[in-house]
Amino acid sequence: MSKLQLQLPPAADVINLLKEDIRLKATYQRIWRQKIIEEAAHERGLTVSSEEIQQQAEYQRRQQRLEKAEDTLTWLADQMVTEEEWETGIQKYLLSKKLAQSLFEKEVEKHFAQNKLSFERLLLYQISVASEKIAQELFYQIEEKEISFYEAAHLYNTDEGQRNRCGFEGKLYRRNLSPDIAAAIFGAPLKEVIGPLQANQMYHLFLVEEFIPAELTSERCQEIINKLFEDWLSSELNYRLYNQ
Repeated sequence: MSKLQLQLPPAADVINLLKEDIRLKATYQRIWRQKIIEEAAHERGLTVSSEEIQQQAEYQRRQQRLEKAEDTLTWLADQMVTEEEWETGIQKYLLSKKLAQSLFEKEVEKHFAQNKLSFERLLLYQISVASEKIAQELFYQIEEKEISFYEAAHLYNTDEGQRNRCGFEGKLYRRNLSPDIAAAIFGAPLKEVIGPLQANQMYHLFLVEEFIPAELTSERCQEIINKLFEDWLSSELNYRLYNQ
């Protein structure tokens, strides 16, 4: 017997399980979000064509490595979803994307200009130790070239992950750092040791390998649209929840 032929549990059992798992409110919110999207899209005359649904379905098939129609049907059966339900889900996803574009595509450049600093990034290395004295000693040793920043990070970082990465923290946005540390780091010369700076009961030394200026790329445009759309959707959802 296929999974689609299994008898589904009563709705009351599903609701009780969601309550027990503290997921009922989140489920209600997802339903309300979709209703808000559909209403707003209808007001703006937005629709999704069957061709667009098929294109997205083909993309998902490639992502799942489903080469044959039979493979797709087997995958859907395993997920307890019919082909029609799958396509309905795709339609809702595409409608959401179209609405986001319609609402906020023209707001992207303004938002980017107003928040340009928040999109700046840097390639950062860090040493974290529990003692200010140790941090200061490491600072002097690195400055005097007795040891490299990366070697010191590998030997002395209190965090095992940081030790294994020789202090590498990756590409970070300004918003990923506390305001005080961000101000000190973004204003410092490239590849100079910064610190010690205290944060979270630890003492930190930093080294910036590269500053990455903010650019309005296509990926950044989509990121901004998604953020503005999520903010709008959350605002609409809160209004519906507390005013009905």
